Amino acid sequence: MDRPAVLAMADRVAAAHAAVAVMGDGSLWTHQADWTAALRGLIQSHLGEDRRAGTTGTYREPGRRYEDDLADSAFSDLTEHRIPFTRFWTPRGVLGYLRSTSFARPGLFADHVRFEEQAHALLVQHAQDEVLHEDGVFTVLIAHRPEVSR
Repeated sequence: MDRPAVLAMADRVAAAHAAVAVMGDGSLWTHQADWTAALRGLIQSHLGEDRRAGTTGTYREPGRRYEDDLADSAFSDLTEHRIPFTRFWTPRGVLGYLRSTSFARPGLFADHVRFEEQAHALLVQHAQDEVLHEDGVFTVLIAHRPEVSR
């Protein structure tokens, strides 16, 4: 999306005391663990090195951080909250999650059944007591207009 345009539109339509929140924790594609790296490698062995995105394209890293876009907008009074978490996955849960992503949705694979069989075997191999751990940080950026007293 065109972040500056979205922020400019928000400035035009939002109430004076409104805030903009940007939040997220990445995805299994970006998570750094042995099992996610192995899974990413398996996906790439089927689809190529580039991360898929949307319905037809590949993912491109944004040129700027969200913090920089907010700082250059009307919503430049920024606070950041970082919330550590541990998420527990089952191998079947990971497969369900992958079906919902643009980088590993079923339609991308020439043989999705084969991919899921391989992915399930890989995940079972990495699981401890049938559980895969994802330690991460959920980041929440809350931005206000500077003149707004909170």
